[in-house]
Amino acid sequence: MTNTKITYTQQGDYLLPDLKLPQQPKYEIDVFGLRHKNYLLQYHKIRYYNLLTSGKLVKYLSDIDRQANELFATLVKQLSEKENVTERLKAENQTEWIRRMNSIRNRAIEIVNNELIYK
Repeated sequence: MTNTKITYTQQGDYLLPDLKLPQQPKYEIDVFGLRHKNYLLQYHKIRYYNLLTSGKLVKYLSDIDRQANELFATLVKQLSEKENVTERLKAENQTEWIRRMNSIRNRAIEIVNNELIYK
């Protein structure tokens, strides 16, 4: 049987336990992971705090972010091929290429948000 020693800190009239979360490895979390974190905080607080207190939140958000970035890249590639948005178009008419790529990127972001981030 392990003997865990709990320490306390006086805060006014109360003794509060000194609790620390276990060390977690470093993970990259970018835009999609942060969006999902905000979504969890706003609409799924219990799930968010369960992940946080179990030490799984950062890895979970990193995995969501990685999946979302992979899906985004795949969608942009597929849509640009389907709509014939090529390097040739970029060389011939850069403004049109930018307009069409922005449209593709916006649609890809919308799909990623619906499929992974806000679900």
